[in-house]
Amino acid sequence: MNLKKSLLLIALILIVDQVSKIYIKTHFVLGEYVDVFNWFKILFIENEGAAWGTKLSDIFPIADTTGKLVLTIFRLFAIVGIGYWLWDTIKKKSSTTLIFAVSLIFAGALGNIIDSVFYGMIFNDSYAQVATLFSSEPYGSLFHGKVVDMLYFPMVDTTWPDWIPVVGGNTFRFFEPVFNIADTAISTGVGILIVFNKKAFGDSVEEVKTNKSVVE
Repeated sequence: MNLKKSLLLIALILIVDQVSKIYIKTHFVLGEYVDVFNWFKILFIENEGAAWGTKLSDIFPIADTTGKLVLTIFRLFAIVGIGYWLWDTIKKKSSTTLIFAVSLIFAGALGNIIDSVFYGMIFNDSYAQVATLFSSEPYGSLFHGKVVDMLYFPMVDTTWPDWIPVVGGNTFRFFEPVFNIADTAISTGVGILIVFNKKAFGDSVEEVKTNKSVVE
């Protein structure tokens, strides 16, 4: 997989991710949802933190705004590192599996960074109203945007039987997290690296040619 194909994949994921987020943001009120199937809903939420909505202010004694800024800056450093990793794998002509997986991870990370960096200054609030793109009254500032999530798969939504100790009578829902296209790209990329580890991190094209010439 060459640089051109990698960039095309990244651009495609970014377009789908950003179009879906902008559509949700400009057509849904926060918390609004649409049932697609019994096990799939479009549910608009905003994530101010990291994975599963975790905030740095929940862990460290810092203000929410400071925690958000630190998290966004960390994401920016992370995307630079992932970008270098992608460039290096392509330069070394690594396996198509590895380049494909890293491209997915890079595209997903970049998609969420766009939200974190810019959304706070181009959208107004979605509380009890549909947000406006390029609003004159943005809800935040540069580096203080919220990530838009909308994909929700409550494939199992039931209640534990009363006779089960501890959890009896409590609600059980699977799969509960709400995510977006960028998250899907990241998870898919990581999944590929885990499941196809040997194939992904095998010899590069150049190494294969070198080893072949040595044998011959």
